[in-house]
Amino acid sequence: MIALQLIGIGTGNPAHLTGEAIAALNAADLILVPRKDNAPDLAGLRETICAAVLTRPVPIAGFDMPVRAGEDYVQAVHAWHDAIADAWRGAIAARLPGGGKVALLVWGDPSLYDSTLRIAARLPEVTVRVVPGITSIHALTAAHAIPLNPLAGAVTITTGRLLRSHGWPPGADTLVVMLDGCCAFETLDPAGITIWWGAYLGMPQQALDHGPLSEAGPRIVATRADLRARHGWIMDVYLLRKDPQ
Repeated sequence: MIALQLIGIGTGNPAHLTGEAIAALNAADLILVPRKDNAPDLAGLRETICAAVLTRPVPIAGFDMPVRAGEDYVQAVHAWHDAIADAWRGAIAARLPGGGKVALLVWGDPSLYDSTLRIAARLPEVTVRVVPGITSIHALTAAHAIPLNPLAGAVTITTGRLLRSHGWPPGADTLVVMLDGCCAFETLDPAGITIWWGAYLGMPQQALDHGPLSEAGPRIVATRADLRARHGWIMDVYLLRKDPQ
């Protein structure tokens, strides 16, 4: 029997791991680490986290992360998830043929704009346990020392792709935008909107900016491009809030 533990690790800072997450990693028989050709540092960050919190030797196995391909977004994602599940299955079978506890480190939390649980559902032969982690949203609001929601107001969490395709959701006054690879806020009329942005949250290279979207937006676009070129990858998130009328 394979027990798969999906462990939220926050935004890359070992101090973000909960006590439950540290205990789960130390109880594992195998830790899986995905490798991406376009972001080799991410595997290194996972290994650094393990080195910081493991109190006993636990085997760490890397596997090559499949690349998403195809023009139809939903169809391409389903095929990609199938390929990732196969990669997990192969890595586990090669190293734990007799079964055991497998840990997989997940950025942020496995429940929020992350597909690890959907991929795990493709492996009916394993049992799944989730260890929650600090989300990038919590790291963002903490870094800027702001509340997530306005007084008596709601928050809409969306993606850059949806913001670019559909614009500002009707009736929303606060948006959190995740998985935005192309600064979708540039498609909005900036009048009356404030942005709080953060990249590499909780890491030594953390970058923050905020202000009226008309002023901060161009700065963020330039900073983001520079950081991506310098590090080869970037993880960022931002909050948009309409000024009270």
